[in-house]
Formats: sequence, C-alpha cells, structure tokens
Amino acid sequence: MAAELTAHQLVAQHRPTLDNALEAIRTRAYWSPHPEHPKAYGENGSLDMAAGKASFDAVLGTRLDLGQPGTDDWVGGEVSPYGIELGVTYPHADIDVLLPAMRAGQRAWRDAGPETRAVVCLEILKRISDRTHEFAHAVMHTSGQAFMMAFQAGGPHAQDRALEAVAYAYAEQVRTPDTAEWTKPQGKRDPLALTKQFKAVPRGIALVIGCNTFPTWNGYPGLFASLATGNPVLVKPHPRAVLPLALTVQVAREVLAEAGFDANLVALAAERPGEGIAKTLALRPEIRIIDYTGSTAFGDWLETNARQAQVHTEKAGVNTVIVESTDDYKGMLSNLAFSLSLYSGQMCTTPQNLLIPRDGITTDQGAKTYDEVVADLAKAVGGLLGDDARANALLGAIVNPDVKARLEAAPGLGEVALASREVANPEFPGAVVRTPVIVKADGARKYWERPDDEAAYLSECFGPVSFAVAVDSTADAVELLRRTIREKGAMTVGAYTTSQEVEEAVEEACLEECAQLSLNLTGGVYVNQTAAFSDFHGSGGNPAANAALCDGAFVANRFRMVEVRREA
Repeated sequence: MAAELTAHQLVAQHRPTLDNALEAIRTRAYWSPHPEHPKAYGENGSLDMAAGKASFDAVLGTRLDLGQPGTDDWVGGEVSPYGIELGVTYPHADIDVLLPAMRAGQRAWRDAGPETRAVVCLEILKRISDRTHEFAHAVMHTSGQAFMMAFQAGGPHAQDRALEAVAYAYAEQVRTPDTAEWTKPQGKRDPLALTKQFKAVPRGIALVIGCNTFPTWNGYPGLFASLATGNPVLVKPHPRAVLPLALTVQVAREVLAEAGFDANLVALAAERPGEGIAKTLALRPEIRIIDYTGSTAFGDWLETNARQAQVHTEKAGVNTVIVESTDDYKGMLSNLAFSLSLYSGQMCTTPQNLLIPRDGITTDQGAKTYDEVVADLAKAVGGLLGDDARANALLGAIVNPDVKARLEAAPGLGEVALASREVANPEFPGAVVRTPVIVKADGARKYWERPDDEAAYLSECFGPVSFAVAVDSTADAVELLRRTIREKGAMTVGAYTTSQEVEEAVEEACLEECAQLSLNLTGGVYVNQTAAFSDFHGSGGNPAANAALCDGAFVANRFRMVEVRREA
C-alpha cells in the first residue's frame, strides 16, 4: 500500500515546530505549542470536551486490537482509582514473535535520517494532541489525578516533554555532518584524501517501563527520544495504567504505517495479573535501552542486572525544603500548602521534609516559633482544602492501596500537626480521597548522624505525608539537606531565606550534591512543577534518578555514530 504521508509533507507541516523547539531548548525561555486550556480544543480536527469524553467512554469495555504480531492472549483488569472498572483488554504478546518483528523495520527507520524521524514523531504528537480530552480521561481514570491535572500534566505538559526529547535527539544527531571531505597535506607528496560518511546508528529495541501515577508525562520522554534516534520502542505499561500508553502506541503505529514505515517499530507489552514481565523483558539481549520510573528497589535491580542495555531510571527520593526566613510569610504558607496538596502528594517532586529551626524563623509578620510555623502551615492546608469541591479538584484520588496504607500509618511516626480527613466525591462515590497529614519530627543530629538510628523521615514516604522537622540550627539544616540528597536522593529542593549567606550555603549544597533548587517561591510557581524546554526534571546526579528530563545526555547514548571512509 502506498504511503499516505510523504516525508516532504511532514517536513513542510512540522519543521517550523521543530525549529521552535530547538530554539526553546537553546534559550530556555517559555514556549509551548500545546494549549493548556480545555476550551482551546475542538477545531481543526481536535476533539472538544464532549467529544473527548465520548471517545473515552466508547473505548471502555472493548478490545483494543493494535494489529501486533505474536498476540497469544487478551489481558486487562484496570480499575479506576475513582471506582470504575475500565474493562479494556489489550494484546498479550509472545515476545519471541514480537521482538523479531520489531527489528524488521529498523533499517528503513534508521536510513530515513534524523529529520524524517523527527517530523514523523511530531505527527504522532499532533494526533495525540488532537485527542487530548480523550487522553485526559484515560490518565485520570488510571492515575487518580483530578481531571484538570490529568488534562494538563497528562496532555499538553506530557506532549511538551515528548517534543523536548525529539528536539534534543535531533540536535545531537545532526551535531555531526553527514559527510566530510578530509585532506591531509603530505609536503611534496600528494595529499592524503578521504571521503567520510557518518550515520547515526540506533542501539536496538528500547523498552519503556511505565509508571502508575504519570503514565504519559513520565513515559513520553524515553519513548520519543528512542524513536527519534532510530530505535524501535516496546512499551510495557504499569498494570494499573495501561490505557493511556496503549492509546499512544495505537496512534504511533497508525502514523508510522501511513508514513511508509513498519508499524511494529512501536508495540505494546501488556501483562497478565501478577505476571511481572518487566524483569524478563529487561534481560532480553534484543533490549538495548531501558527507561523506567518507579521504585528504587526495581530501579537499582535494572541498573545492576540489565547490563546489555543503556538504563535510564527515575526512582525514589526524599525532597526537602529548608524554611529559615521569609519576607512573604503568607505567600510562603500558601505556596507550600498547594505543593503538599497537589495530587495528594503523589508526585516524585512533592516536598516531604520541611526543615525548620527549632528556635523559629524571622518573617515579615515578626518572629515565628517552630510550633507557630507548623501550626500556620497546617491551617493553610486546612483552609485550602476546607471546601470539598476544591479539595477534590486538587487532591484527585489515592492511586493504590500502598499509598493509603502509608497515610494511615503516618500518625504512628510522630506527633500529628495536621490530621488527614476523608473527602467525599459525589461524582465518584468509590474514590478514595484523603487530605495530607503533617507529622512533627525531631531533626537533632543524634537522629540522623548514625546509620543504625535513622529517623523515619529519612526514607521516602510516597503520598500525602510530610514531616515538619525541627533542626537545631540553619547549619544543621543545610548539612541534613546535603546528607539527604547524597544518600537518599532528591528530585527537588526548596528553600526560604532572606539571608544571602544562607542562600549561598543551600545553593552550594545543591551544586555539590547535584539537585535542582527552587528559592523563595511564594506565587504561582511551585517546587513540584517543572516546565519543558526550560526546567530540568531531576539531575541524574543523585540517587533519585540517573537521568534528567531532558538534556543531551538523555538522548545521546541512544545511538552511536558509525563512520565509513573511502579514498577520494
């Protein structure tokens, strides 16, 4: 069948977007081609709110046939954190059949070159963007995010991160010219002359191991970075969050086929309940790249055992905020309250430990004791979430029983400064919605200097649990921050201070331990949010993650430059 999309058509349509993305990663200025507002959709082929919901509803209870080779069963079983059974079934693959089929199209995809691969990826993203409302419901009902967050984080923000990865991939591949004429003078003898050709050669099949909480936002960078650098991509979603990535695979396969490439360059690996195929796939010799978001234990296992693959991991960390002083006490409390509440703290960037001097802090409202700061923060969270409708819109639903269990166990870890409460969701009575808990903790050195006497707050407690840690001094706070990053990792660090000396000390700690720092956020930007094309998500330099989203290092080792030399 003749291709429906030519490279010329795709370049004409998408090259301007690619050029804008390349400029954005160069300048780090704000830019996005994907609208954040739901009402921006509904024209030029995109689905509006009603059509997107109808499309999502139409998928429920159906078999999502992707046309993949090697399908030997149909699997499913997703239940929304909002209490709805999705009822979608997906192809279960015989890997011995699917993996060779994925490799079959790699040569043509490799030879297409960086620009063609990039614009094909952008066509995939355009079609996903046109269905943002549909994808938002899929993300909402697999992750538990509230609709607006699922719409933005699972839609335009995820698409931005994907496009960012494509831009970095393109930039790294074209850094080396396609050809070069090489001449070396030989004095009186004829010069040596060679014609050299250089080609970006993909490593092989890439495996994306998806997460439950952010299936698209965390899944797209690796998927599109690998695809744009010439690698086939096998997507292994989290068993509780298959639908968003399955729909992504469906779109990618359609575009690849229409552009004249093998649809099997992108495929889905859904699993039976309890099958645990990630370990099996990760050790297959055909798998040469792995992108993973999830627990530290499995991330460490991948880094240790998947030796044949280039492994990129985002794991657990203990995110810390130092509160030393502020000239906007109300703004600080409001900002922190929102950061602790958003998506019930189920973000890898949510602050966990708030380090507050035992003797209190200075503010524009006068001196505040440790107890006053904690009580005022508890009051700010309570006020933010006091109205159930607003609470539901911010909190979403608890994503799985493990998070709920940690939340319920938190009061046993110390004095409770803010108790969690249950919030009813009238639209989804089966949703488990809980407000955050804040626990007081003692941050005296004796509780964190000895490895055999580790405090509870020095381990990640993923979910709506935070610790207000009383420290003896600002110097101790900085030292505890430094140790936490070094030993436990951190995706984000925050600090509030009016002191230049303290600011420099915190910044130096973050530079030395390689953690991303946000200072004195009191407005509409929060420590647990990062913007594609400008902010780096993680650093790749501490135990929380060995890669950053997104930089040159994230894409450059997904391909190698191979040279062919000929005498001129």
